Amino acid sequence: ACAASVRKSSLNIWPEIEKAEKENRRELVLQGSAVDKKIQSSGGLHARLYSLSPLNYLEISQCPSLQAIHENIRHLSHLQSLILCRNKLTSVPKSIGELKAIKVLDLSVNQLQALPEEICALSELNTLNVSCNSIAALPDGLSKCVKLASINVSKNALSRLPDDLWCSSLELLSSIIASENAIEELSSEVHNLPALKVLDLSNNKLQELPSELADCPKLKETNFKGNKLKDKRLEKMVNGCQTKSVLDYLRAGGRGKGKGKQQDGEVSEKLDGGRNISKKKSGAKQKGKKEAEEVDELNRMVVRVLHVSKAPTAVTVKVSAGVKDVRPYIVCCIVKGMNLRQGNALKRFLVAQTKLHDEICAKRTTATIATHDLGLLKAPLLYDARPPDTLKIVPLGRKEMKAAELLKMLQEEADEQRKQKKRQNVSGLHNGKQHPCLLKMAELNKITFDAKEDVGSDEETDVISDRPAEDLASPELTVLQVKVVDIDGNLKLVYPSKTDLMSDVSNLTVIR
Repeated sequence: ACAASVRKSSLNIWPEIEKAEKENRRELVLQGSAVDKKIQSSGGLHARLYSLSPLNYLEISQCPSLQAIHENIRHLSHLQSLILCRNKLTSVPKSIGELKAIKVLDLSVNQLQALPEEICALSELNTLNVSCNSIAALPDGLSKCVKLASINVSKNALSRLPDDLWCSSLELLSSIIASENAIEELSSEVHNLPALKVLDLSNNKLQELPSELADCPKLKETNFKGNKLKDKRLEKMVNGCQTKSVLDYLRAGGRGKGKGKQQDGEVSEKLDGGRNISKKKSGAKQKGKKEAEEVDELNRMVVRVLHVSKAPTAVTVKVSAGVKDVRPYIVCCIVKGMNLRQGNALKRFLVAQTKLHDEICAKRTTATIATHDLGLLKAPLLYDARPPDTLKIVPLGRKEMKAAELLKMLQEEADEQRKQKKRQNVSGLHNGKQHPCLLKMAELNKITFDAKEDVGSDEETDVISDRPAEDLASPELTVLQVKVVDIDGNLKLVYPSKTDLMSDVSNLTVIR
């Protein structure tokens, strides 16, 4: 009898399989308790499942009674995505290597202890997810999967990653997630991966980071938290600093560096003929320490909070009662000292804001961040809600239109996105009859690097002139508090308050 205990086709066929068979469907999803009961009562998956050769997407998930897949899965030759997550699989058949069209393979959250070597024969494989298993070693030969772009092996029992994972033939590999294992070493060959952008080796047993890590041309996001590194300064940096700071430190020759830099040092000592070696070592050590301190200082940011009572002028935002049922909360502050002229600073600023929108703001459904040139605003500002047929707006990159027209366009875009992502409904973001907005702007504007950091007021203040933006190259930012009051002038909040900006980031200092 086969390990998967395949049901005989003469028995009653499952309705899901029968429907897929009759309709010649390309996708099939079997998940949840109802399917699990069928698997439990029949001792495995129905045999007819493996005859659905037109399938290109198969998902069997959340079925704890599923412990094995039959070798007949080889017959699903058109499969491009095979999702077998959140079951209790203890093994994967070798015949999986015959699914030459597979692009996505998800075996996460099972009870696997090993993967068959045949997985390395999947030449079209793009995404491999085997996280949350008990795998002790990955098969050698993953370099044959030349189209591999993402691999997730987190929460397993790995003590090392295979050597050929760092092969230059994996020119599309951009993401390696291997957190919460027992990995002891990161290969110095990591720089061979030209497309690597994300590397997560947090909560492992690393003691050193190779200096060659700094030679990865596209590396933007690293995570080495939870490793007990020999270089305590480096350990502190990986726990609190951005990736750029860590890479700069390694590039500058930080302590605990990998073999590559050490070998360079040995060569230079031999060329010196042994003369004044101790003196040169001392000098090199002092130079390395100085460079590392310069990197620390370069990446240290100071934020000075200027109290509203000490500011030469104060900007107030009044909140009308009309926004109570739309978006009742607004928080504002003024940031001075930003230099958006340097290099691609403006682009990086907008990328950071977009990332906040996508993550913390949940695609703008829980909050929205708006950045404006202070010189083009006139205080006091009014936060109000207006009907879409009376409110005019200039969306970023588009012409002026009424909010009703924008709403219709957004609804059409949201509906199209819903269809593409196969969702049942869209966000409630576009359902409002009233739209929250800030009024009394001199003109609707987008942030540019020409900001003069000036503000005028038609009721409260005179125009203020600060230093030109091009002179603002200091790592210190000044954040001016802004009061938010109701229509009667009663204080609602001041931001940032004493309890805000309580950051534990090591390279950020907040002065109040």
